[in-house]
Amino acid sequence: MPELEKFFDTYPLDGEVAAVGVSGGADSLALVYLMQEWAQQKHKRIVALTVNHGLRPEAGAEAEYVAKLMKKAKIEHHILLWQGEKPENGVEEAAREARYALLGDWCAAHGVKSLVIAHHRRDQAETFLMRLQRGSGVDGLAGMAPVSFRGELRIMRPLLETNPEELRDYLKKRNIRWVEDPSNGSDDYLRVRIRKLLPELEEKIGLTTERLSATAVRMGRVRDYLDKQSEKFIRSHGKSWSDCAYSLSYGDFSSLHEEIALRVLSGLLKKVGNRIYAPRLDDLQRLYLALREDDYRTRTLSGCEILRRQNKIWIVPELKGVVGLSKKQWEEFCALNPVYQKMKLPYKLKLVLFKQTQDF
Repeated sequence: MPELEKFFDTYPLDGEVAAVGVSGGADSLALVYLMQEWAQQKHKRIVALTVNHGLRPEAGAEAEYVAKLMKKAKIEHHILLWQGEKPENGVEEAAREARYALLGDWCAAHGVKSLVIAHHRRDQAETFLMRLQRGSGVDGLAGMAPVSFRGELRIMRPLLETNPEELRDYLKKRNIRWVEDPSNGSDDYLRVRIRKLLPELEEKIGLTTERLSATAVRMGRVRDYLDKQSEKFIRSHGKSWSDCAYSLSYGDFSSLHEEIALRVLSGLLKKVGNRIYAPRLDDLQRLYLALREDDYRTRTLSGCEILRRQNKIWIVPELKGVVGLSKKQWEEFCALNPVYQKMKLPYKLKLVLFKQTQDF
């Protein structure tokens, strides 16, 4: 498939092995066979991973069906089980988090740096409309990126410009049967309701999945530009403290356009708080407005404490249950790390720096 070739020319695979998420549905099955063809041509290797969430009685049989197909195709395959109690509410989101956690853990344990998944053009269009319905900003409307990161794991989506009908046609030509998830027809899920609405949008107002996907791509370019501007500001105006905290000039920060300022905060909170996801936009907006007030008091967000001292903004990890730092301990620390001796640092940053030395 030309799209696959073009994708990996643009985003080369990191390493010789790639994991491929395979649920048994048409999209992911087509992807794993296409990836096998590509890998053989490029002298790479793929490993198929199937997550059994255990949420439906037939889930185990579906995972075994995938295992049978992969064995026949001579593709290494592993079934990952979501064990333990399942939540009564928010099951869809919890299942998604569990899936990525299981896939990520397997990849980390086996030194695999890239996970390839089967999101396609219609998925992108549905994601765009879902986020539009939620009132998302640029980041949300940019949809799914071709390449993103979850911690150290590289998530690759080579089929974002591919129509799902093409994937089904590919499987039909190879006489490969796929599994239909019954939840794909349930109106309980917003994505399914949007999927059913898409043909009507195309018929009545000409709003096609291609146009929705193209809009997401354009929004993605805007997002990338804004991200580069915020990263540039952090590099030139931010100071890293042993890679565990950051400080910024309050004056420089206050002069930023609000959109860049929000991204600077978001990026630093995500990094310092060691979070996979950025904080919610509403929470971020409240923090930004509070920071500009004269009577600002320390706030917490995304596992961080955000201080304003000495005309600077300090973002440090939130430490819970940590014993206080005595003057003598700090003096002993400075004797070993003389660079800090004459610095006027907030107590919370001193505590973080001191604790870091105790953890090694």
